[in-house]
Amino acid sequence: MKLDTSYRQILAISLPIMLGSAVQNIIALSDSVFLYHLSEVDFAAIGFVGVFYLIIAAIGFGFSKGGQILIARRMGERNPEQVGRTFYAMLYFELGLALVMFLFMQYGTGLFFAAFVNSDIIYEKSLEYIEYRSYGVFFSYAGVAIIALYTGVARTWFIIVDTLVLAVVNIVLNYGLIFGNLGLPAMGIAGAGLASSIAEGIAFFFFVIYILTDKKARLYGLFKPPKIDWALIKLQLSMSTPIVAQSVVGLGSWFVFFGIVENLGERPLAITNLVRMVYLVLSIPCWGFASGINTLVSNFIGQKRREAVIPITWKTAKLCLLVTILISLPVIFFPEYTLYPLLGSEDMSLIRDSQNTLYVLFGIITLFSVGGVFFNGLVGTGATLYGLKIQGLCAIGYLIYIYVVVEYTNGGLEWAWASEIFYWIIMTTLAWLYLKGNDWHRFKF
Repeated sequence: MKLDTSYRQILAISLPIMLGSAVQNIIALSDSVFLYHLSEVDFAAIGFVGVFYLIIAAIGFGFSKGGQILIARRMGERNPEQVGRTFYAMLYFELGLALVMFLFMQYGTGLFFAAFVNSDIIYEKSLEYIEYRSYGVFFSYAGVAIIALYTGVARTWFIIVDTLVLAVVNIVLNYGLIFGNLGLPAMGIAGAGLASSIAEGIAFFFFVIYILTDKKARLYGLFKPPKIDWALIKLQLSMSTPIVAQSVVGLGSWFVFFGIVENLGERPLAITNLVRMVYLVLSIPCWGFASGINTLVSNFIGQKRREAVIPITWKTAKLCLLVTILISLPVIFFPEYTLYPLLGSEDMSLIRDSQNTLYVLFGIITLFSVGGVFFNGLVGTGATLYGLKIQGLCAIGYLIYIYVVVEYTNGGLEWAWASEIFYWIIMTTLAWLYLKGNDWHRFKF
């Protein structure tokens, strides 16, 4: 498939991915909204354990990125018959990894959470959630492999349909299982975990139906599952492992951040979770455009059009910034109105107390909208190890800053969240300088 550098092409690929790559964001948002109406303690707990599960999901998503980049490269080379082999190598690995993650969540999270949580009630509720949420990891990891397949071949429209199915099912089941509505048992935060796992299973079923009815599936060799190709898995792992490490470093530092804030008490943790929830919504365009630039950059390199990489990255960054600002302004500056439909209650104090932190979030999200695109443009070239190095460097500085602010100053949540501004300034600068150089031209796969 030959792609071009037009804004229309960028939007055609990126808009569907905005929803597809935001699946876990949507689930986390739904869980948080319903638990907000259950109790402040449950809301605080989902903020902690929700970030933990985002890390689990990000590991599977990160391993799928290597497959996506390879598939896009093969399509740029007009070699579609290799797509199926790449997809199945990715799928086999994802399923094996899902089993490992499931066992860890079932038997290892007790000790793991104990190292970060001081509050007994937050600890117990986190374990309740993960007990049921762990079953969804199989559908989640297989699902991201399919998303990587259709993102890599730049046919992304069905991702919208599947994500809508997941969102609707998750919302309905959350309403039933958290509060005991629709004839279902009232399970509280455990019900949120079960609802999310069932929703991912149903969404995966719809993906399978789509593949079976896809007329181009035969062209990609999807109906002839090959034997395990260890060499191809190894190639994908060599590309994906730094991406996974980037995700773990990025979200892991966020997880540590929540652990540090938890030491301040349940109220600051609840405020931080509210800001995180808004962050998840406002970052949806960023994740969509970032994933889209992975495909575009890799495809152009496959077409031997390396000169198009920087122009398409700039155009994508501009679009991402524009869309992000448009959706962010009303939420950040008028949260009492925009958040009320989701969080409306007689006690609006939590929203009012978060206002200053939301102002900081506006600076974060605008920088992220540009920096995330630059960074993922870098990843699309195949320079994943360099990406890991700069993200690791930024994360170390980020954690040191947060620890000093929370433990040794009276800066409060606003200054703690400001660490993300410094993080994205450094990340954006380093990613852009690398793209302007020539080192990435040497990557061939």
